[in-house]
Amino acid sequence: MNSHTNVAPIATLRDAQERPDVVSLIDVRRHFGKTAALDGVSLSVRKGEILGIIGRSGAGKSTLIRCLNGLERPDSGQVLIEGRDITGLSESQLQPLRRKIGMIFQHFNLLSAKTVEENVALPLKIEGLPKAARLQRAAELLDLVGLSEKARAYPSSLSGGQKQRVGIARALAARPALLLSDEATSALDPETTHAILTLLKDINKKLDLTILLITHEMEVVRNIADRVAVIDGGRIVEEGAVWSVFADPRSETTKSLLNTIRPQLPDHIGQSLTQNPVGEAVLSVDLAGPDANAPLFADLSAALPHAFRLIHGGIDHIQEQPVARFFIGVPDPSRLDSVLQFLKGRSARVEVLGYDARPV
Repeated sequence: MNSHTNVAPIATLRDAQERPDVVSLIDVRRHFGKTAALDGVSLSVRKGEILGIIGRSGAGKSTLIRCLNGLERPDSGQVLIEGRDITGLSESQLQPLRRKIGMIFQHFNLLSAKTVEENVALPLKIEGLPKAARLQRAAELLDLVGLSEKARAYPSSLSGGQKQRVGIARALAARPALLLSDEATSALDPETTHAILTLLKDINKKLDLTILLITHEMEVVRNIADRVAVIDGGRIVEEGAVWSVFADPRSETTKSLLNTIRPQLPDHIGQSLTQNPVGEAVLSVDLAGPDANAPLFADLSAALPHAFRLIHGGIDHIQEQPVARFFIGVPDPSRLDSVLQFLKGRSARVEVLGYDARPV
């Protein structure tokens, strides 16, 4: 579908494109033996942007994040942080650059023998700041994440969500240019996950902070990211604005990852379909942007009475853009071409999934 690509206001797109890149990866490759963990990865993250990198286990996400924070050296390619290539730097040269990168982890990585405020202030202690300055900064950050009353508590007394809030505060202590989130909500229940993602989005807006999310959960990307990059087999197989990728996924990997959160044809119907053009034709219909809000099926019914029936589907809103997916049946094969022509004339992306010879 072509119509949804120009929905975002031109000024907004221009503003985003003019912001400097905080992260740039250029043809990054990393092999372990004969296995390519990263196979020519190129992508960028602009200042103030939230980019979600999603992929299954073993896709290359962990290697990518380790190359970004300097824990892994690429075999070739460039990793630029605020314009500086870190790939050839010594360990001592990397240390000040690592302070520009905050990390939040799946299992929190808090020190159990230190209080909440001591955990938050730890990066500043390593940096050599005076105690008073460390504690003042810790207090500011605990207020930001809503945990001021827990400053003197120990991690063992905190819930999972509270521990992750402490982890976020600690990651922000040194005022990083980039926040890396490595499966930060995977160990949390859905309600707590939502609260943490809301917090990260709020911090992104308040601090104009660049965030790179590594995740295997499309729901996380849907709720918080501006753009998404899908990684599979060490390669970026799809990239774009979240709403656009959700509306029109191109790679099979992306389609598979979206199966849990996009409307799908009910199994009992899908299992009955054949490619033999006998019986009811079953179609998927995808739309996005203004096209998704148009009275498509009312107009189709008026133009071609009794030509179709609605099987399943609905409209979602992602990044304030409507994204629709429906499944319809066309019982009379002689009317299929007319239905297809009408839908495509309304900028719908349509696919004939098969034919169901069972009685409707």
